[in-house]
Amino acid sequence: MIQEVVRQLPPESTQQAVGYPSLFLLVALGALVPVVPTGALVSSAAVVALHQSSPFSLLIVFGVASAAAFLGDICLYWLGRRGVRSKNGSKWLRAISDRAAPERLAQAQQKLDENGAVVLVLSRLVPAGRIPVMLACLLGRMPLHRFARGDVPACLAWAATYQLIGILGGSLFPEPWQGVVAAVGLTLLISGAPAAWRRMRARFGH
Repeated sequence: MIQEVVRQLPPESTQQAVGYPSLFLLVALGALVPVVPTGALVSSAAVVALHQSSPFSLLIVFGVASAAAFLGDICLYWLGRRGVRSKNGSKWLRAISDRAAPERLAQAQQKLDENGAVVLVLSRLVPAGRIPVMLACLLGRMPLHRFARGDVPACLAWAATYQLIGILGGSLFPEPWQGVVAAVGLTLLISGAPAAWRRMRARFGH
């Protein structure tokens, strides 16, 4: 059934014309509203690009994903700064705070004090690590331009990491859909592992 769907896909040029803007919008939305599995999107796009004839497909996916992630981060941080400056806060700041456990926020603030904006790079690579660090930056009144400088390498490293996962998945299987399934599964496994580990530790009291 999946093979039949693949055979009915539009031509490569049409896929690119639709796929790149869709990837940009979904990754930017996922950065702005952290519920979309953006890592899986990038890995899937990398698998498709790997099987395309254009030599620049992978480079375009990397550029689109990193630019969209950066734009989403900057918009979310700007909205968060408005909430910090506002007397009554904002729904965006409350939404960020609700997604950051107090202990993870305290840890992020400590690392930010010790290592500065370098922590932003690691926060993008660690599953569920971006929001606590961003909130720590907001509460620490980090200027937008300083956050942006630290976020550029963070978004580049993030896009490269998940694209590499997609390339590995796509290289292991002859059909694009098989690589997509493998890349998405691996990405979701990596993303869910820390949360599962924390639940196990809490359950068994360690």
